[in-house]
Amino acid sequence: MTKGTVSSGLIIVDKPAGITSHDVVARMRKIVGTRKIGHAGTLDPMATGILVLGVEKATKLLGYVMGHDKTYAATVRLGERTTTDDREGETVDRTDASGLTEQQIRDAFATQVGRISQVPSAVSAIKVAGRRAYDLVREGVQVDLAAREVDVHAINVSRIELGAVADVDITVRCSAGTYIRAIARDAGDRLGVGGHLTALRRTASGAVDESVALTLEQIADLDDPVAVPLDEAVRRTFAVRALTAEQARELSFGRAIGGDGGADEGLGAVAPDGRAIALVDGRGKPRVVFAPA
Repeated sequence: MTKGTVSSGLIIVDKPAGITSHDVVARMRKIVGTRKIGHAGTLDPMATGILVLGVEKATKLLGYVMGHDKTYAATVRLGERTTTDDREGETVDRTDASGLTEQQIRDAFATQVGRISQVPSAVSAIKVAGRRAYDLVREGVQVDLAAREVDVHAINVSRIELGAVADVDITVRCSAGTYIRAIARDAGDRLGVGGHLTALRRTASGAVDESVALTLEQIADLDDPVAVPLDEAVRRTFAVRALTAEQARELSFGRAIGGDGGADEGLGAVAPDGRAIALVDGRGKPRVVFAPA
C-alpha cells in the first residue's frame, strides 16, 4: 500500500482475540499511513469480530455509527462465576449445574429479552471519576456501577450441553451499550448457579455484517482497505436529503439551505452527482460538512 492514499470511508476489521480496540486503531494508523482513524464501539480483548473503523472524513460519522444495533454470537458457561463475568477472570464460585433442564435454561435467557435494566460488569470501559472501571478493578478498587436500560431485541439459544457445568451457545441482537457478559451473569444468577462468557464474537453492526470484515493481515495487503466509501456510508447511516446543485454549493460553504421544520434529526445531504456533501438537521443547517468549498 502507498502510504497516505487511503480514501475516506469505513474499514471493517475482523478483530482477533487478545488485543484491544485501541491496539487495532494503532496498527491501522501504521498500515494506512494516517492518524485520522477511530472506531465505532469497543470490543473486549477476549472478543473477536466486527470492529468498524472510520478513516479520514468518515471519522465524523463514528458518533452516529456507534449507536447502531449489534449482533453477537456467544458461549455462556453456567455453573461458574468469575470476577470479570468472562473466562479471563478468576473463578470465585462453582455450583453444580447438572440439575438444570434445557427448558429452564431457555426460560432464563428469555428473561433477558426486552427493555431491561442491566448492571455493567465492573471491568467495563465505563469511566468512573475520569478513569476506566477496568483500570480501577485491576488496582484493587471496589467499583459499583449504576444499572442502565438497554434493549435486547432477541436471544436465540442454538446449543445446550448439560453437565456439572452447562455450556450454552446464544445469538444476541441488541442495542448499542448492551453487555453480553452481564446477560451471561444474570441468566446464571436467575438459575441459581452463576454464569460467565467463554467466547464472544460480534457478527454485525448496523447494516454491516462479518461477510465484509477483513483481518489486519488481509488489510495490510490492500491498496485501499476502505470497504464502505464515505458516500455509501452516509446513505447507509442516514435518511437522505437530495440536493440541487445550488444547495450543494451553499452547504459546501457551511451555509444553511432551509428545511421543512421537521424533527431535528440527522439527514445525509447528497449532491446530484451522488457525493455526500454534509449532514444536516431538519432545518437544513449543516452539522458536518464533508465537501467544503
